[in-house]
Amino acid sequence: YDVIKNRVVPEISQVKGVAQVGILGGEEREIKINISSSRLEQYGLSLLQVAQAVQTANLDFPTGKVSGEQGQLRIRLAGKFLDINDIRNLVVGKSRFGSSIFLKDIAEIQDGTRDPEIICRADGQPAVGISIRKQGDANAVEMSKLVLAKIGELEKAYVSQGLRIDVVANSSTFTKKATNAVIEDLLVAVALVGLVMLLFLHSLRNAAIVLVSIPTSIVSTFVMMKLLGYSLNLMSLLGLSLAIGILVDDAIVVIENIYRHFEMGKNKVQASYDGRMEIGFTAVSITLVDVVVFLPIVFTVGLVPNLLRQFCMTVLTSTLMSLLVSFTLVPWLTSRIGKLHRFEGKNLSGRIILNFEKFLGWVSGGFVRLLGLALKNRRTKVITVLTAVAMFLGSFTLVSSGLIGNAFMEHGERGEFLLEIVLPQDAALTQTDAIAKRVEAWLREQPEVVRTFTTVGSNNKSFGLNAPNIAEIQVFLTPYGGIRKELTPVFARKTKIKLEEIIAGARIKTNPIDILGLSFSPIEIMLNGPSLDSLLVLSEKVKKEMASVPGCVEIAASVEGGNPEVKVEVNRQRMADYGLAMAQVGLTLQTAFNGNTDAKFRDGEYEYPIRVALDAFDRRSTEDIKNLSFVNPLGSTVYLKQFAEVAQGSSPTRLERRDRTTSLMLTAQVIGRPNGTVTREIKAKLDQLPLPAGTQIKYGGDLKRQQQAIGSLGFALWTSLLLVYLIMVALYDNWVYPMVVLVSIPLSVIGALLALALASENITVFTGLGMLMLIGLVGKNAILVVDFANQLREEGQELKAALLEATRLRFRPVLMTNIAMVIGLLPIAFAQGSGSDWKNGLAWAIIGGLNSSMFLSLIVVPVVYWMFDRVLEKLGWNERKKIELEE
Repeated sequence: YDVIKNRVVPEISQVKGVAQVGILGGEEREIKINISSSRLEQYGLSLLQVAQAVQTANLDFPTGKVSGEQGQLRIRLAGKFLDINDIRNLVVGKSRFGSSIFLKDIAEIQDGTRDPEIICRADGQPAVGISIRKQGDANAVEMSKLVLAKIGELEKAYVSQGLRIDVVANSSTFTKKATNAVIEDLLVAVALVGLVMLLFLHSLRNAAIVLVSIPTSIVSTFVMMKLLGYSLNLMSLLGLSLAIGILVDDAIVVIENIYRHFEMGKNKVQASYDGRMEIGFTAVSITLVDVVVFLPIVFTVGLVPNLLRQFCMTVLTSTLMSLLVSFTLVPWLTSRIGKLHRFEGKNLSGRIILNFEKFLGWVSGGFVRLLGLALKNRRTKVITVLTAVAMFLGSFTLVSSGLIGNAFMEHGERGEFLLEIVLPQDAALTQTDAIAKRVEAWLREQPEVVRTFTTVGSNNKSFGLNAPNIAEIQVFLTPYGGIRKELTPVFARKTKIKLEEIIAGARIKTNPIDILGLSFSPIEIMLNGPSLDSLLVLSEKVKKEMASVPGCVEIAASVEGGNPEVKVEVNRQRMADYGLAMAQVGLTLQTAFNGNTDAKFRDGEYEYPIRVALDAFDRRSTEDIKNLSFVNPLGSTVYLKQFAEVAQGSSPTRLERRDRTTSLMLTAQVIGRPNGTVTREIKAKLDQLPLPAGTQIKYGGDLKRQQQAIGSLGFALWTSLLLVYLIMVALYDNWVYPMVVLVSIPLSVIGALLALALASENITVFTGLGMLMLIGLVGKNAILVVDFANQLREEGQELKAALLEATRLRFRPVLMTNIAMVIGLLPIAFAQGSGSDWKNGLAWAIIGGLNSSMFLSLIVVPVVYWMFDRVLEKLGWNERKKIELEE
């Protein structure tokens, strides 16, 4: 213990990124002075007199200096205890006969260990626990590497003293697994996008020209991350993997237009230049539309912006870099190595490509014919728009019907949970430890359990206070899908039910550990009121309502009544009559039953506490408290029972105050249903519950975080829509046509919600981010069609013909970019393993939104364009029409 406390902990504390290092359990050396109550009375001494004698006899300090012929010399009082005999032979007073009273005459002095307050075990074996917390801005993986390296050094340095440090829990292990999973997703996405490019562009060289934008954009993004101090963590890597399809977006649009100019008979250089210049302004616009949606999150503060900022900056930077690459490297490479391939179907690859092009032409033609039907007359246009509106409104029934739940975020499958054992309030530490050992033995028999770490006498909610009736076991499970067939919350719930059958007289609670490595309670309900008694009564009613909601389990209160205590009520007048003061009484009680450790004993380089207290034999019952003796100024012995009432009673386990008001918190776990859905059902029930005067119910947990997320994402949504609109105003030099493009955004919501329902995903902060990204991603499809239709009309084509031709010519690049993004997202959508839960929904929301928007936008957007154009014409605001009439 000495090596750990005085050597290991200070060394680890100096590691970069470490904020706090704590010690759990262990046997700390302590010099015990166990004073006999009867001997004190016999010699007429008080407990405080003895404690003060020990403290004042153990001094070592400078007392001044003396100057003489030999120079200046410092004076130091060397009065520290040198050994245990010095303590035993300490004179603590004089008897009535004038003889010295030694400490050994009234007390037993032991060189032993401190009475345990916390007991730790790793896999059933006694251990000293070391908890290490990182600084808020530190990288968990990097700090973990440094700590593990330091542990290796310390084991070598103290091998002679038998030091062995075993890492029981390392939160960075999950982070590294999740990070590696994202890297795998990224690599798979690159490969799949490459295959899509090969299929659409017909040759390896053409596909390579497009794919070159991926590594160049990613490398440029790494430079930005270095400048901003970002690391390759879950958020930044997820941003890169999601951006794979976006990175080839601009390159696809540019190279497809270049090859259209190839087909016009131009040479490579001229086609590359003309194709790039013709599409340049449109490419800039669609890229800006992609990136501006992230600006509100990047430049605001709060829970959600802080969580997502690195993700957003990564996607934003990589997308801007891809635009630069598409304007420079892509046309340059095309002008050098680009080649227009004409396939005649003489070999297998040629036949595959010809059939693919034939199929693509058939699909494109089908869309154009369908659009022609929608534009046929006024009735078909109205039906088309009303159908889209009905689909949009109907998609929200997926949420209202409960097919799509809601939660702040998916907490991830870490394979860890905390198991808490709570005994009655009067249980001793030894009783709790015995029960904990039985639970550990049962857990070790379960094949799904890999290891356990037990803490008896404290838990993560005790705020550093001892809780002898509580034990906490951190349980580590095998990976999901192997031996273990159940998710962690389900396994934890079944474990609780089984243990409550085996262990009588104990309450068992379980708390899963989330993606951040923290145990969490998704439901938190705070009760505030004028008195604790009224809150305890109300809490029972609230618990009953909570228990009636399906999926709400593990309901617990932070404050409970019935905590046994002995209350000493002093009669101040009697106390004063006996010549005693309240401070003297309080310090004597504290010294007698808890001990005084102000004095320290030095042995070599270490100091150990000297605990002065009554002997354990004299502090076993309330009678011992009543018979506690004091010595007044006249030298008379006075007993506590002569001026105080000593009685047994009960009190709350602890007192809580929030906002200067008495409070109590109820927590619960959720199983089998979305957290947000359960919390909202509970809230609906509690809204009907009559409350006592002055009492309030407030909500924390996932509901509070969801409200914060809705506020942040709602602000980002409306700000993004405004920024997208302003960009398109600049593109079209018109305040009305941008509204046509914005029509594509609600169309994406249809597919996003449908995809979430089919994939059994919840609406979370990450799926909300996916829908925010859709504002930019789907807007570009409409921009391509509307911008090209405007160009054709400027060339003199009639409105309907221009819309049909724009849809036909832009169908291929729109389809290419959409398939590239969808294919790039599939590895994330179908990902399994560490950290996959929270990113699956994000990918499905984007996939669904992209698909619905693409197929519906190519029909609905031209129809809405036609309607807006007719309205502008009737209002006389259509300048293009006026010019055509004049001509």
